[in-house]
Amino acid sequence: MSKISKFFKGGGSAASKGRRGPSPQEALARLRETEEMLSKKQEYLETRIERELAAARQYGTKNKRAALQALKRKKRYEKQLSQIDGTLSTIEFQREALENSHTNTEVLRNMGYAAQAMKKVHENMDLNKIDDLMQDITEQQDVAQEISDAISNRAGFGEEFDEDELMAELEELEQEELNKGMRNIKLPSVPSTSLPAHPGKLLTVLPSMRKRTEDEDEMKQLAAWAS
Repeated sequence: MSKISKFFKGGGSAASKGRRGPSPQEALARLRETEEMLSKKQEYLETRIERELAAARQYGTKNKRAALQALKRKKRYEKQLSQIDGTLSTIEFQREALENSHTNTEVLRNMGYAAQAMKKVHENMDLNKIDDLMQDITEQQDVAQEISDAISNRAGFGEEFDEDELMAELEELEQEELNKGMRNIKLPSVPSTSLPAHPGKLLTVLPSMRKRTEDEDEMKQLAAWAS
């Protein structure tokens, strides 16, 4: 039994099997089988066309009748090949449309499932409760921020004392330390020796006396400043 007869017989049995119609998968499988069958038919016709053309060349004018018969058969095969080309184009278009329809159906079905799932999830949600929850979260975040700010701020221990009073007390302490240091300084004693009568010796004594006098003056000025 040929594939064409099987196709038509199968189609009749499928029609009698149920009126609900074939599924997209079944229809696509049938279309692919038909494409495969017609492709093989194309190969067969192309082979016969080449064979008849070769026969016509072989007979030529020597056997004109046989050559013409070969050319006639070639024409019939070419006509059938052209018809198969058109049929394959139609089947290919139908198969692509069916595939797209099947894809769209699956997409819509999955989108419907997703919509049902979202609806089921939202069934137990109350918008008023959600608003209250978000308000509570915001309030708790504000409280947490206030606590963080309070912890991070520098503690103001000791800021209740007057800074001017503290500076005055510090100056008094420094003055006391300075006076104590001045009392511990020993001033040099006045020389008891008389000046030498010789002028040359006097010149040698004067620089040391001048230096001692300058030191005494500086110490007096320092004592006066400290007091």
